[in-house]
Amino acid sequence: MSAVLHEHRMTGLLILVAQFKRASKPASRGDAACTRLAEAYLRALGRGRVNNWDLVDCSAPTLLGEYRFDLSRDVFTELAQSDILWERRVAMVGTLGLIMRGDASTTLELAALLLNDKQPLMHKAVGWMLREVGKRIDRNLLLAFLDQHAAQMPRTALSYATEHLSPKQRAGYRAAR
Repeated sequence: MSAVLHEHRMTGLLILVAQFKRASKPASRGDAACTRLAEAYLRALGRGRVNNWDLVDCSAPTLLGEYRFDLSRDVFTELAQSDILWERRVAMVGTLGLIMRGDASTTLELAALLLNDKQPLMHKAVGWMLREVGKRIDRNLLLAFLDQHAAQMPRTALSYATEHLSPKQRAGYRAAR
């Protein structure tokens, strides 16, 4: 039964993402529709309906990150400071929508804030987003972050973040731990 409910929520989130992408095109309804969809997403998150890694990963980059690109990003910090794992993961993974548009600032802020998170799923999310900063925006931003924080990073986060670096660079950052 829970698998069916999970699949229903996944389908609902994929529909929200598709509606958002359609509404965000210049020739369509635009901001009001996007706002309605983003707010519905945050309400679902607040009610505990977005509560698995795949639900977060398929929805947060669009419904939080893309939507918030030109708006206040305070919600990212609020979610990152939550006691609820899924809210923290939405904050971190949501920054992929910002990364895709060339902005790493919020990703780097949240990564530093979430370095000491106890949850392995957060270690993966932080490392994944850092890796994306290095791949999609500027490798030097990633390297500067690692120079400052590698010694404190959980092993999994560091492994994900350094995945596309040379073996010598990866070994150097791992030795800093």
